Amino acid sequence: MKVTTGKATIGIMMLLSAGFFLTLLVSADSQQPVSIDNEEFMPVAASWALPENVTFAGEPLPLQNFDTRESLDRELNATAYRHGSTILTIKRSGRYFPEIERILRENGIPDDFKYLACAESDLSNVISPAGATGFWQIMEDTGREYGMTINKEVDDRYNLEKSTLFACRYFRKAYERYGNWTMAAASYNNGFAGLSEQVEIQKEMNYYDLLLNEETARYLFRIAALKLIMSSPSEYGFDVRENDLYKPIPFTEVKISTPVPSFEQFARQYETNYKILKFLNPWLRKPFLTNSDGREYIIRVPGKDARIAAGL
Repeated sequence: MKVTTGKATIGIMMLLSAGFFLTLLVSADSQQPVSIDNEEFMPVAASWALPENVTFAGEPLPLQNFDTRESLDRELNATAYRHGSTILTIKRSGRYFPEIERILRENGIPDDFKYLACAESDLSNVISPAGATGFWQIMEDTGREYGMTINKEVDDRYNLEKSTLFACRYFRKAYERYGNWTMAAASYNNGFAGLSEQVEIQKEMNYYDLLLNEETARYLFRIAALKLIMSSPSEYGFDVRENDLYKPIPFTEVKISTPVPSFEQFARQYETNYKILKFLNPWLRKPFLTNSDGREYIIRVPGKDARIAAGL
């Protein structure tokens, strides 16, 4: 049976539908169920309320300024509703934050910089279209400039410890240049040359007073949004329990200074397999290591029952 619906009827249906969903959209200030025809519904979307005070590395965001508030509001809502990637980043933090936090602390870098790694890569070894690689999204030339080994067999950008140490060196250098951590973080996105050019043009040294390209202009606000959400997930609609977090993988370190013809056979010597060995050492880019110059490398080997302990 064919049913014909007139334009007027379609218009009425659209208005009713729009009215229904507009009724559901309420501010997260209350986050209370909405009553419709004596039935209760939770809102399908909510504008998350901004805290009165937000800081990055101990430096306050000037939320009294409309542009600062609206920029943070944009990133907070975008990140809170980017459910898949945000919830995975929260889960990965259980595995990777302990090591990142330790390295930041040992190098005198504020703890909040761990959220920069989240903004860069969602705590995963990704490669950007421009070739930036790893948790800290390091370009090949910049990595080599800071003493990283990058070749066909070894790429330190995939090494969490070495790449985090690289980031610490950069942040310290940037802080000495700009005099505050906010600008140091912004320069990680825009580079010394790009940020300093805008400082010179605009005669401003305050990140929140600078007109920057969209990516850099959003950068600190995305980091701040991640900090807010990851510090208190439940306040932003994420039901992530302690047991949901990925666990660190127990490992021991093995020093080698000889060639390794086969990492598959190397793994068997330590009662593991190639897959788990590479999981712990993604910086090993080939199934072998030539090491013709006898250089010392430190390879992480999973401890006994590490795969079970980490939930792998």
